[in-house]
Amino acid sequence: MQKALHVRTTVLPGGKIEIVDQELPVGESVNVVVLHSSGSLHRSAVDILNEAPGQRLFKTTEDVESYLKDERASWDR
Repeated sequence: MQKALHVRTTVLPGGKIEIVDQELPVGESVNVVVLHSSGSLHRSAVDILNEAPGQRLFKTTEDVESYLKDERASWDR
């Protein structure tokens, strides 16, 4: 079974990072995944929609609920 190690660290001068864990097996090969937490890489769906041309049909939860209520009422007519 693979073990996972999650470490948050700061990038050192020269773009270097250092991971220290006494449980890492000396001489054994490991895989390292680095996730860059720059704000430009992670955008919420709402941010993307707000930048899209045009406007969203509903701006609030209340708008959605009102629309659904009216739509359901029209089914009964």
